Amino acid sequence: MSQAADPATAAFVEHRNLLFTVAYEMLGSAADAEDVLQETWLKWTGVDLEEVREPRAYLVRITTRQALMRLRSLKRRKEEYVGPWLPEPLLTAPDVAENVELAESVSTAMLLVLETLTPTERAVFVLREVFALGYDEIAAAVDKSPAAVRQIAHRARSHVAARRPRETVSSDAARGALDAFRRAVETGDLQGLFDKLAPDVVMLTDGGGVKQAALQPIVGAAEVVPFLERAVVSLGSGGSFEPVQINGHPALLVRVGDELDGVLNVRIDDGLVTGLYFVRNPRKLSRLAAVTPVSR
Repeated sequence: MSQAADPATAAFVEHRNLLFTVAYEMLGSAADAEDVLQETWLKWTGVDLEEVREPRAYLVRITTRQALMRLRSLKRRKEEYVGPWLPEPLLTAPDVAENVELAESVSTAMLLVLETLTPTERAVFVLREVFALGYDEIAAAVDKSPAAVRQIAHRARSHVAARRPRETVSSDAARGALDAFRRAVETGDLQGLFDKLAPDVVMLTDGGGVKQAALQPIVGAAEVVPFLERAVVSLGSGGSFEPVQINGHPALLVRVGDELDGVLNVRIDDGLVTGLYFVRNPRKLSRLAAVTPVSR
């Protein structure tokens, strides 16, 4: 049966990118988000479509419930993770950066803020603030009353507001910071990075116990710059940096020869780099060979 003759398949395909984005923003893992989509599809094929008024809302409900269940097992994995855990980076199309709300919602900085919420708070925040679902729809997805969802949404919104980046940073600003880093590496003048870094900058390196990385956050420009100097030395003369769009923001793919070694991106507040995020875990680099569609 063709997709055109199969309403269930047609509806799932139409909303697939949205469902992936919902699951990814809840989990911070593309691999787990894909598993959630498989589970959503299996449940969707057993639904009587004649009883479904809005396929989009129904599919989001299934996806949210599956993601909430997976969040619990993911939490256990993160507790056993070697070193800092960072979200799985996605190679995104240029038009994602043009959608300011979408780009912010999938940014590494925002995903790390969402990590500080409880699973239900995270689901409610994502569905309400990112995808603008009504309280009744969210209540059905998280098995809470609409009144409870309103309270959870208020609590989550306040929590995120206190921790999210203080400004919407232009792509030019982020690209400028990364260009400065690349020039400093190429010239060997990493001390020149000091004026780009906030005094309390934090660098997180995610090797997952597979690749060498710092096992604790590196805090302060005076610690970050020497760490970067050592990292550059370890890359050797074959190291190169390729500008790309990761999670809707400028980033650098780091290569050693022809091998992808990791991806580096930044958080900027008040014109200074306050966060550096370097993912080296090979298991998290599979989404960098092709663009991953995301949508609201």
